[in-house]
Amino acid sequence: MRKWLGRLVALGVALVIAGQGQAALAQDPGAGKKIVRMGATQSVDSMNPFLAVRLISTAVHRWTYGFLTVPDSKTLRPSPDLAESWTTSPDGLTWTFKIRQAKWSDGKPVTADDAAWTFNKIMTDEAAKTANGPAVENFASVSASGQDLTIKLKAPQASMLDNPIPILPKHVWEKVTDIANATGDTYPSVSSGPYIATEHKKDQYIKLTANPGYWRGKPKLDELQVIFYDNPAAAIVGLEKGDIDLIGRLFPPDFQALTGKPNIEQWNKQGRRAAYLQINHGATTTDNKPVGDGHPALKDPKVRTALHYAIDKQKLVADVQGGLAKPADGSIVPPMYTDFFWEASGDDKITFDVAKANQILEEAGYKKGADGVRTMPDGKRKLEFRFSIHTDTPVEDKLAEYLTGFLKEIGITLTTNRLDSSKFTEETGVTGLFDIAISGWSVNPDPEEVMATHLCSRRPDANGEGGGTESFYCNPEFEKLYQDQLKELDRPKRTEILKQMQKKLYTDAPVIAIYYPNDLEAYRKDRITSITSIPEGNGLIYGGSGYWPFFTMDAKATAASGGSTGGGSNTGLIAGIAAAVVVVGGAAIFLARRRKGAADERE
Repeated sequence: MRKWLGRLVALGVALVIAGQGQAALAQDPGAGKKIVRMGATQSVDSMNPFLAVRLISTAVHRWTYGFLTVPDSKTLRPSPDLAESWTTSPDGLTWTFKIRQAKWSDGKPVTADDAAWTFNKIMTDEAAKTANGPAVENFASVSASGQDLTIKLKAPQASMLDNPIPILPKHVWEKVTDIANATGDTYPSVSSGPYIATEHKKDQYIKLTANPGYWRGKPKLDELQVIFYDNPAAAIVGLEKGDIDLIGRLFPPDFQALTGKPNIEQWNKQGRRAAYLQINHGATTTDNKPVGDGHPALKDPKVRTALHYAIDKQKLVADVQGGLAKPADGSIVPPMYTDFFWEASGDDKITFDVAKANQILEEAGYKKGADGVRTMPDGKRKLEFRFSIHTDTPVEDKLAEYLTGFLKEIGITLTTNRLDSSKFTEETGVTGLFDIAISGWSVNPDPEEVMATHLCSRRPDANGEGGGTESFYCNPEFEKLYQDQLKELDRPKRTEILKQMQKKLYTDAPVIAIYYPNDLEAYRKDRITSITSIPEGNGLIYGGSGYWPFFTMDAKATAASGGSTGGGSNTGLIAGIAAAVVVVGGAAIFLARRRKGAADERE
């Protein structure tokens, strides 16, 4: 009963807060404008592009800032953006980008100096490295001359045209003296992308206005609004009522609940994410000092291999993901990227085999006690692991239930540790206070960045700063392969190296991929009149790796009353839910405030 009441309270709070955002936006109805309201089930971590890592934050920055290149809408290969052309020296160490004649939204010209300043800031400021530090690790120097940007490399770098860093206006950001504490929420933003951020209320909404001076031309929409919901169920209600027009990153139960709903178009495509278990195999800092309290048994690769054999991935896909995923017989690059995707076969492939898992543990000296729980070979500590998940994420709760049952079959006790998003990120990426955790990452068309999250340099330093690690992994062979793929300019040869890296992660098991979730989205077809996915034809919308869907999206103009065509006011619903929340939980529930999105919502 308590769990049910907690869920009801969480839903009520989410609806109340989302309603506040809607009410604030309704003060400026924008009659006659083409406005699309997108629901998001996580809040931004920062409007500062140097610090933002969550999917919603990086999506907003894709819509508002220019990059050197962007994924082509058909092929996902690099294509011109702020860099209209480029040349490379014969040795591959010097790249010269010609920055196009474009303007910032405040009317000042975009120059190569803006790009040079952005890259140099990340190269020299530890805080500025937070979001995209590895993207400049191989840069020896960056300079500008007129509209020519010159980047000199320490070694050839095959991924140079897939740089993930948004170019920022130097004349605005050079005035910021403390990047670590800069919120980036001065509006209107000074932007060079399709949209300009014009308003933002934390945990409620972001309003983006079409940039009339965008070099490709003004987007078809007049406004793009992002409405934040704490609970997917609340967002689904908003979509059905017409309070929002589009939502992405849905969990399977919420997506399936929309089947057959009037005016709702469901979008189910192969996704660009991998869901995996992060294993604390002995977390250390960049100076190789142990950190955290991970269970010592997880340092043993035999134990990690046994865990892998014990997991029935087919069952997880069927029962936890509702069949809307692909079991992972590979590593962290999803099958959407056919060039780079690696899948185990033959003797390398680890299949569901409980007997094999038990045999591995038995032969390694992890004997079962009278209670059926195994102990360390010295008999001093039981194999009792914590499984860290996110608070109030039903899919993860269900995953935890299944994994607990799987591991019980091999003599391992698993207890669920529910954490809010901030605490989860801290414990699994900085302090190492975990045993096993659920995790995931959106993979870009070039997988170099997701590979970099497993480098030695991505571990936190002795002060707990920097980092961005997904696994606390530090392996010399993996490091060498990473450097080799950087230098390999022959695409097929580089692809093979990247597959070797995936195989290394698969066999060493600092992470264990369990499935590749489908990209599940939905929109109101009575409001949105056209969408071009990325890649075009059978790709993604919000979950995609570029701004193309939201640049090309078209919609009906809003009615004179300010409400969306086919939608309605949510005032009555909000008032009713607010009253119910007070009855169910009392005023104390408001102290809980909003919880942020799950870590698998990170870019």
